[in-house]
Amino acid sequence: MNTQQKLTLIRRLSGKTQEKLAAELGVSFPTLNSWINGKSLPRKQAAQRIDELYLHVTGQNVVPADLLDAKKQVLIEKRKRHPNVLQTLETRKDIYDQFLLALTYNTNRIEGSTLTEPETAAILFENAAIPDKSIIEQMEVKNHQAAFQHMVRYLVEGGEITEGLVLKLHGILMNGIREDAGNYRRHAVRIVGSNVPTTNYLKVPVLMTNIMKDTVWGEKDVIGFAARIHSRFEQIHPFSDGNGRIGRLLLVAILLKKGFAPAVIAQEKRRFYILYLNQSQIKDDHSRLEDLVCDGIMAGYDLLS
Repeated sequence: MNTQQKLTLIRRLSGKTQEKLAAELGVSFPTLNSWINGKSLPRKQAAQRIDELYLHVTGQNVVPADLLDAKKQVLIEKRKRHPNVLQTLETRKDIYDQFLLALTYNTNRIEGSTLTEPETAAILFENAAIPDKSIIEQMEVKNHQAAFQHMVRYLVEGGEITEGLVLKLHGILMNGIREDAGNYRRHAVRIVGSNVPTTNYLKVPVLMTNIMKDTVWGEKDVIGFAARIHSRFEQIHPFSDGNGRIGRLLLVAILLKKGFAPAVIAQEKRRFYILYLNQSQIKDDHSRLEDLVCDGIMAGYDLLS
């Protein structure tokens, strides 16, 4: 693959404008434009930077184990300084509302919602109706609010993460939107934008029973385990719709149960999130997904500060 093709793919996968990409590579806009149009070639150092960025956005490089371990250790220290995240969510409405907005807005945008963050806030906190926006999108906001509220209350009361909880959350999330809300799919599905095969629908109940049994574990690496469970859940794709949002709620539930802040997966990282999920499912390499989850948890702790 030549430089022109790499730069084109970098722009498509990262969503960066030519101006932002030029700044990241440390060159002028005209210089980058010349490379993209094949009118000139970058010098050795610039070519190396392009190669590094290409490997990063395509998920072909692995996060060094020592760097990933260092990130996890930082988060473990933050957990020690914030030992009662669930209690904080229950007693501090301001912090609860910040998480509710961040999680609802970003998870719905990842799934293609066109609602802005201010519009999402208006629906959540003012029960506003947004003119010229889909009723379904607005219902998804309120349903996610109800699902998150149920999940937090359930965990505060000492509930375990079970298959019943997952089905209940799906029933709330898809209430009034799908007739099969709260039930596993009974047909084949494809993951949009992915070449990862999903589970035969006949095997979904057994695999979901197995994966939920695995949420009761004694592993020290909670973050790595949560990321792997999330990856397995998304590959099973147990529902007709809502798999991404339920999968991210499950990720949050596991982290909260183990004392960590919820992971806020930013919608701006959607391309990388999907790419790293695919990488974990196809190549059995979870390093990038774990790294992204670490960044999401760090964003969660920022909301607690």
